[in-house]
Amino acid sequence: MAKLILTQEVTGLGAPGDVVEVKDGYARNYLLPRGFALTWTKGGEKDVERIRAARKAREIATVEEAQAIAEKLQSAPVQISVKSGDSGRLFGTVGAAQVAEAVEAAGLGSIDKRTVEIPERIKSTGNYTATVKLHADVTANVDLQVVAAK
Repeated sequence: MAKLILTQEVTGLGAPGDVVEVKDGYARNYLLPRGFALTWTKGGEKDVERIRAARKAREIATVEEAQAIAEKLQSAPVQISVKSGDSGRLFGTVGAAQVAEAVEAAGLGSIDKRTVEIPERIKSTGNYTATVKLHADVTANVDLQVVAAK
């Protein structure tokens, strides 16, 4: 078992700043190469405190504020324009950063790209749903309309 400090939210495992124990292969092949975690050391407590402080600064302060943002996000679909071929197939995929930018461009508020989860890979134009974790108790589903850029 490997002991790690999470640097980003990992679904089913923990939040940034959490110290977790995972199997060696999961740590070596997934978490560490993608930058989701750091190896735990005795001097790593400074890192934990720094990561937690940064998370507090980014986190939405109250549940009521998070619920208000969730209502805005769920009120209207967000349109994302991307380059695509004639058949509607995209050149690449739509990622969390593009979703966060589109939400901000639509005037629905600013969200952190690390809080966006896209359950299926978006490879063609159409309608999709992404989940945004605004607070520990509040999540919002955002309807996405992926359209071809002109």
